[in-house]
Amino acid sequence: MAIRQYSPTSAGRRGGSVSDFAECTNPGVNEPAKHLLSPRKKTGGRNHHGITTTRHRGGGHKQKLRAIDFKRKKDGMECEVLSVEYDPCRSGRIALVKYTDGDKRYILAPDGLKAGDKLMSGDLDAVEPRLGNCLPLSRIPLGTTVHCVELTPGRGGQICRSAGTTATLNARDKGQALLTMPSGEVRKVSVKCRATIGSVSNPDHMNVSMGKAGRMRWKGRKPHNRGTSMNPTDHPMGGGEGRTAGGRNPMSKTGVLSKGGKTRGKKKPSNNSIVRRRPAGPFQTNNG
Repeated sequence: MAIRQYSPTSAGRRGGSVSDFAECTNPGVNEPAKHLLSPRKKTGGRNHHGITTTRHRGGGHKQKLRAIDFKRKKDGMECEVLSVEYDPCRSGRIALVKYTDGDKRYILAPDGLKAGDKLMSGDLDAVEPRLGNCLPLSRIPLGTTVHCVELTPGRGGQICRSAGTTATLNARDKGQALLTMPSGEVRKVSVKCRATIGSVSNPDHMNVSMGKAGRMRWKGRKPHNRGTSMNPTDHPMGGGEGRTAGGRNPMSKTGVLSKGGKTRGKKKPSNNSIVRRRPAGPFQTNNG
């Protein structure tokens, strides 16, 4: 996969870039499996009361959801990769697979997966720990990179599902596996949880440059206006004569501090599963 630059025929073309979709099968023709599609409803950032709960959302191109099989429960049944496709609702690519019984499903495509590859899942000796296979963590060799990892056995993959992400299996002890997350956090997960071998496809997704504001509007992202440019009645950091520094610490419209502290709940039940917290960011403190 690579990034393609356009000829600078306009200001937006000059700074913009796109994926070359080299890993996709028939990249110029996007014909997904119709029985695995469902409409995606636009909310514009509003809840069921019509109240805006997420600002700067609205518009965007119409999309259809692809039904992704995150559980991979057809144990011991081999499937063939028919195609690797683009999914407008996620950053990574998806793969259409066909099982020996004729059932077709979408899965997350690992980086390097191609049409014609054979995949299998399950806690069986016939399932080898190779690219694209889904196994319990108890059967995956230590040091292997995995993605689409379950947090609860049988619930389906929940973490490491975006483009280029991967977790590393470090150790196993007393029915628990230690995984290093993309953020650097080390977490304990049951060895009964399943994971898929390899990393998620499209690792250069983060290197794509939008080039112009219109491309963000196509994605359903409206302009983000600064709090300091508003009036005092509209934002805590608004007001002042001319340009000001805001007068208070950076915060959201509702007064929640946006920099400098950890936001994870101190009484969250899954805190016991975290062996090492992720490193503090540039605006975070180790003291919380």
